[in-house]
Amino acid sequence: MRNNLETNNRIAFLTGMRHGIPIALGYFAVAFTLGIVAKKAGVTAMQSMIVSATNAASAGEYVGFTLIGAKAAYIELAIMTLVANARYMLLSCALSQKLSDKMRNIHRFLLGCFITDEIFGISIAVPGKLNPFYTYGAAAISVPAWSVGTYLGVVMGNILPTNVVSALSVGLYGMFIAIIIPPSKKDKTIASLVVISMIASYMSARIPVIASISSGTRIIFITVVISSVAALLLPVKEEGKEQS
Repeated sequence: MRNNLETNNRIAFLTGMRHGIPIALGYFAVAFTLGIVAKKAGVTAMQSMIVSATNAASAGEYVGFTLIGAKAAYIELAIMTLVANARYMLLSCALSQKLSDKMRNIHRFLLGCFITDEIFGISIAVPGKLNPFYTYGAAAISVPAWSVGTYLGVVMGNILPTNVVSALSVGLYGMFIAIIIPPSKKDKTIASLVVISMIASYMSARIPVIASISSGTRIIFITVVISSVAALLLPVKEEGKEQS
């Protein structure tokens, strides 16, 4: 029994690592731009790598490095970082629905430490209940790539032409498209919600009053509204209940 469990965990971990390779490549490229921001703020390469390894939050780190460069107070740094990373609480709540009731709290804690937009995307798409080792595997390859990318961004980011750095940052958008396309092709409801989400996101960035709100807050609001309406009008039936 124990051997079977260890085998399943190992398979899940290796599968997570394999699925995390595109994420790692995207992180490595995008982290260069974050490293440049860190260097301008006076943060050393080693310090920036430690920050990325312990946070893995692009928006939160960007805000943090920017405020460090502006010599902001600690309380301002804490509040702004909380606001920038608030969406992760929403992602955690959503991912908790994929976890088994018997899962130990230590795994729940560790999963919370490794949730990023992209790792959440592949973890939530796993059929059935989530084996935490799948997420560990994705994080094991993507978080180091993010950390090393930040380090190299500080060391040599300014050497690269601006247009090259800007082009590298497009990689993650391609990754998000790769995540949402397969389920959208299988389910017209998901495809419709994706389109609605895109339109709502675009409009929220153009309406003057709403556009003044931080992008993270806008995303949370749009996600909560659309997912709540969809859950009420188009609930997903569980297989067990559907068969009974």
